[in-house]
Amino acid sequence: MTFELLRVRFRFRAGGRVRFPAGLAGNVLRGGFGAQFRRLACVPECVDPAACPRRPVCPYARVFEPRAARGEGPSGLSDWPRPFVFRAAHLDGRTFEAGQPFHFDVHLFELAPPAGGEPALPYFVRALERLAAEGLGPGRGRAELLAAEPLRVALDLSAGREPVSGLKIRFVTPTELKSGDQLARTPEFPILFQRLRDRLSTLRALYGPGPLAIDFRAMGERAAAVKLTRADLRSIAAERRSSRTGQVHPLGGFCGEAEYAGELGEFVPYLEAGQWVGVGRQTVWGKGEIRVIRG
Repeated sequence: MTFELLRVRFRFRAGGRVRFPAGLAGNVLRGGFGAQFRRLACVPECVDPAACPRRPVCPYARVFEPRAARGEGPSGLSDWPRPFVFRAAHLDGRTFEAGQPFHFDVHLFELAPPAGGEPALPYFVRALERLAAEGLGPGRGRAELLAAEPLRVALDLSAGREPVSGLKIRFVTPTELKSGDQLARTPEFPILFQRLRDRLSTLRALYGPGPLAIDFRAMGERAAAVKLTRADLRSIAAERRSSRTGQVHPLGGFCGEAEYAGELGEFVPYLEAGQWVGVGRQTVWGKGEIRVIRG
């Protein structure tokens, strides 16, 4: 059983000074990209892309504001996760002068459009090219798109043969994990695994060959036996304001490292897949980026 995605590396050259605010590079890119994507894909009279009658085939509504129609998708899920994430944390707080190169990645989980739909990747390329040409970041520094390099990635989710009794997870960007109706204060392993397992299964069900063919309950019970042995975490406070709606959205969470002990072998492929899809809330902005450290 695999989980497949497209990693696209976008390479640019700064035409003027391009500055990315600390902790907000992903948000800067995602917001500007969304505006350009909508201009490219939506007809002028479209007021609400999520309610667009062309929604199943409209690239913007399908990719940027996905929402279930009656009878579609997993039961009870009305707002679908977007089929992409930005990976731009390495740009946080950095400034690029004219002529300097920089890059970021987009991980795209919809590999083929639905019947009658257009592929999403060309819209990503055109939207990001236009965004860079009009200006990035607080100073609207312009840049030139040099290349968009796609790489198809297939992640094997089957358990490895070698036992793993301990590992470390590094939470690279602010992460928020929900447990019931509350935000978890620490990344206990059952919560981390369940959120990650459910995200992978949902993305696979909506944009790939189907949900994970696993015993969810049994794996959850085994995950409960894995213990959090050390947590070195710090709380990050940040927020964003939507230029379209004016609403303020929190972008904070915890960063740092957590160590786990137990029978971890079957869970490692899911944790490693989490490095590509993210985990927790607001992953599309780059939140919930993790790294798995063994040994």
